[in-house]
Amino acid sequence: MAAGGAGAGAGAGVGAPASLLQGWERENAAREAAEGVKTGTCTILDVVETLGSPLENADPRMRAQGIQMLSEVLLQCYSLLQEQEVTHLVLFYENRLKDHHLVIPSVLQGLKALSMCVALVPGLAVSVLKAIFQEVHVQSLLQADRHTVYSIITNFMSSREAELKGLGADFTFGFIQVMDGEKDPRNLLIAFQIVRDIIVKGYALGPFAEELFEVTSCYFPIDFTPFLLPLLIEKMDSDVQSAKLDSLQTLNAACMIYGQKELKEFLPSLWSSLRREVFQTASEKIEVEGLSALRALSTCLSRLVLSSDDEDLLDSFLAGILQDCRHHLCEPDMKLVWPSAKLLQAAAGASLRGYYRITNSVLPLLVEQYTKHVQSSQHRTILEVLLGFLELRQQWGLQEEDKSPLLCSKAALCSMVFSALTEPSVQLQLIGIRVLTFLGSLQGLLTLSDVEKLVDHLAQFILHEEDSQTSLAAMEAAGILAPVYPEAFSRCLVRKLSEGLQSEIQEDTSPPQQERCLQALAAVSTHSSIVRETVPVLLQHLQQVQEDTMPADSHAVVSVCQSLQQVALQCQQDAQSYWYFHQAVVPCLVGLAVQAAIQENSHTVPSKILLKEEALSAMVLVISTACTHLNPELAAQSVSKVVPLFLDGDLSFLPGNAFHSTFQHFQDGQCLMAAQRRLVALLMAFVCSLPRNVPIPQQDRLLCELLALSCSSDCPFTATAAAKCFAGLVNKHPAGPQLDELLETATNKLEQGLNEGTHQSQALILLLWVSKALLLRYHPLITHLTDKLLMLLGDTVLGPAVGDGFALLMGDSPDVLGKSCHAEVRLMFRQRFFTECVPQLVQGFHTAAPGVKANYLKGLSHILNYLPKPVLVTELPTLLPLLVEAVSCPDRVVQLSTLHCLQPLLLDAPHVMSLHIDTLVGKFLSLTDSTAMAIRIAALQCLHALASLPTPVVLPYKSRVIRALAKPLDDKKRLVRKEAVTARGEWFLLGTSAR
Repeated sequence: MAAGGAGAGAGAGVGAPASLLQGWERENAAREAAEGVKTGTCTILDVVETLGSPLENADPRMRAQGIQMLSEVLLQCYSLLQEQEVTHLVLFYENRLKDHHLVIPSVLQGLKALSMCVALVPGLAVSVLKAIFQEVHVQSLLQADRHTVYSIITNFMSSREAELKGLGADFTFGFIQVMDGEKDPRNLLIAFQIVRDIIVKGYALGPFAEELFEVTSCYFPIDFTPFLLPLLIEKMDSDVQSAKLDSLQTLNAACMIYGQKELKEFLPSLWSSLRREVFQTASEKIEVEGLSALRALSTCLSRLVLSSDDEDLLDSFLAGILQDCRHHLCEPDMKLVWPSAKLLQAAAGASLRGYYRITNSVLPLLVEQYTKHVQSSQHRTILEVLLGFLELRQQWGLQEEDKSPLLCSKAALCSMVFSALTEPSVQLQLIGIRVLTFLGSLQGLLTLSDVEKLVDHLAQFILHEEDSQTSLAAMEAAGILAPVYPEAFSRCLVRKLSEGLQSEIQEDTSPPQQERCLQALAAVSTHSSIVRETVPVLLQHLQQVQEDTMPADSHAVVSVCQSLQQVALQCQQDAQSYWYFHQAVVPCLVGLAVQAAIQENSHTVPSKILLKEEALSAMVLVISTACTHLNPELAAQSVSKVVPLFLDGDLSFLPGNAFHSTFQHFQDGQCLMAAQRRLVALLMAFVCSLPRNVPIPQQDRLLCELLALSCSSDCPFTATAAAKCFAGLVNKHPAGPQLDELLETATNKLEQGLNEGTHQSQALILLLWVSKALLLRYHPLITHLTDKLLMLLGDTVLGPAVGDGFALLMGDSPDVLGKSCHAEVRLMFRQRFFTECVPQLVQGFHTAAPGVKANYLKGLSHILNYLPKPVLVTELPTLLPLLVEAVSCPDRVVQLSTLHCLQPLLLDAPHVMSLHIDTLVGKFLSLTDSTAMAIRIAALQCLHALASLPTPVVLPYKSRVIRALAKPLDDKKRLVRKEAVTARGEWFLLGTSAR
């Protein structure tokens, strides 16, 4: 980790935009920072250093935001802090208690996190409490902040009792000051607990015993009269929708604390009101709240502990619900089936006892009704209701399954569902598959013959069903049930899929059928024993493609690789299966590619399918997915075999090892070696996916070879893959003299390449990827490389490509420079790059020659497109004139990127955008005639968003826009017509009461 580089620019990157730490972005950044601390990629002091500017900002709101973000990080990783870190943080937070009142709530959150730290030096707990007692007037804070103070005291009392007792009566006096005047019941609960502990655990009261009594006794006695329920019933029965909603939400909350005594008298009236709201409501919100209140009511009754003399209120309450709802399930027209089912499911979902009571009555009835009705729509409704009841069962696990109504009705249920699978209705088949999946997921519910029948049905749907929805649903079901019945799925489904794949090859079946078999083989690979059967089948299919034993194109390779990648993803949770997959698949893929490269005779376009760009790219994803989750020991074992293959041509670890020629990947001077050099993409996939603590053998030599290849290869695919591989390794390289020397060599090589006409594009690609690698880790050299890129924007030849390159710098690169492949990605790198780069971009645009101005606009639009919108909004007044100009740029990439940037800004910053309304309307309307469909769609989306600006601003343009949007209504592309209808409709509503 380049600590020096991180500190140098991090503060500027964080502190410049005023709204940087607002809302969702602050929460995401805090979560990201906490993950970094947890994984060891950064320390909490790095986070403090990165937040330098906000923590020291003159604006108290900005300071509050900065401290709040730091506090959120601490709350997520306080257990990992070291003693020295805790000490520094406590001193910092204590000092902040003297700050502006806006900052105090964020400071208290941080102190709460620190109060839970194990590594708290003796004396700090006393120091923190003294600071709070002295600096904070607690009762002037909001309820949540007062609660935080009580939590800090409680934490210290439970972990630092001896230290607090050392304060003597000062601690009691300080607490009395904190509690005096407290009115919130939530805070009083924790305050009373503190008082109890002070007395029971023998804290010194000194002369403050009477004050402690007075500050506590004023709250007693506590009387409670349940006057609320009659009022709620009255409000529910009113015609005012808001009153209904409020009363239902209040009832929901009241049920969490009420007991039998408070509820018993009002249960019939409450049920009557709730039933009416669900049966007769015209509002979905009220229906949802009504069902939620019914569930809360049933949950409350389920909590009651019964003695032999008590009335079972839950049983009598549920009996009333069944009496009022059950008969609706039997009505021939089925009009009230769904309201009744929802009420029954809400009551049943409250407890396992309630679930058994309801389903004992309902399940047999549903089976009976299924046999009575004949229409598929009726059957579908009954199955959907049944599924609703079945899904409720999941929340209680597998306990007491012997009492389950499912066991009593399982034969009838299975017969009903298997019958549904044979009906021609696709929708009925889909719901039948879902019901059967749930029944099958309950261990012991299905008999062996039922399981075999289930697997046969799924195989039939996968292999022969014409409707793709049913086929995909069957695959999903197979993936869920295969771990439950691995032997049955292995014996029946895998064998049939394998045979189906072979027969399709022999009979030259259509590619979609082959693809379906490949997808199903991947979907069912959710158990270790099945993985060991499906993986060889998939690899054999790939070998047949390579050996030309079947007619195929690169799409066939991509399909197999997509299935292999899915299997790899499914194996990542099981270390044993994952290692098996890695050992079986990676050597096989590399071996097939090496064999194809050795046999390749073409000097230009590869003739072997496996060497085509689409095929190699698909193999890259498989290898990367098969490496990212390896433990360091196994990863080191594997990489020790792969690197010698590419550096020395050591083929010993490849399966078969029957190669008739040598593999000379990095050899120069032979045209025939071009095919072999394309395989650098596979090397990239492997070494760039390994954890940072895995040593790469011969790394210095490998980096030199990659650097040379990236600058010299005439094949864009090879040069790019080599550059990405080099960048991925540089990003993970430990800081120090070796890295400095390597980067100096690379910089010299880049300068040389950029100055020579023959390999300028290759050098630029390398420059972009190395810049990305260093930007992510805040390496100091990024400043020099950024200056180089900004200078190249003025180049008439390379400028357009450099402008496009800013999208690479700001975007995600999950294959080599993403967190999934263990790259070092520092906090808020995009904001840092924006702060340092955009002012120079704007200045460069104004001074550039007319012929290259578009390059600067392209770079700017890409940067702004990837920037979090809250940050962009604050800089909008300065940048908007440039964005408006970018819309007029003839470059389509610039136009599209800028439109995508402007569309959300129209919604997020209406007042700033309103200043340019006249220009924006004209620009957007002109682009609806663009020859590029994507630009026409984006322009229409912007016009739609434009209608959300304040009505007085846009109303004068209403007639003009509506007339102009008549033309795109007849556009030849359906997606354009769809956007035109939406946008024009919004403009029609401008100034009307319907808007």
